[in-house]
Amino acid sequence: MEVPSSNPPTTESADWPSDWLRATLGFLCLRALSAGPSYGYAIISELESCGFGAVKGGTLYQLLTRYETAGLVTTEWRAGDGGPGRKYFALTEKGHAELTRLSADWLRFTDATTRYLDRPTTEGSA
Repeated sequence: MEVPSSNPPTTESADWPSDWLRATLGFLCLRALSAGPSYGYAIISELESCGFGAVKGGTLYQLLTRYETAGLVTTEWRAGDGGPGRKYFALTEKGHAELTRLSADWLRFTDATTRYLDRPTTEGSA
């Protein structure tokens, strides 16, 4: 079966299958926080600028709330510059360890996926 070719997404406009983003958003969010504390809109902007497309705030905040409950992130309210305060999220030691674990798992998974996709196929084989 031939896969139709398409132009790869750019940092300006990504149109990834939604299940791909759902599967990786948690990992990407931990990675976004690895540089230091950040708030939701900044995380969304970073992911979008890196080519992952627009992430809905409700989706991100639900994920961050689950991570807080799991002990992967902590939260802190900070006063805004002339506006409302912002809720900042920061990785805990457990969050850093989870990011390290997921990074290793991701590399193994993408390596296996690439090997599978690159292997020769024969007519009639599954």
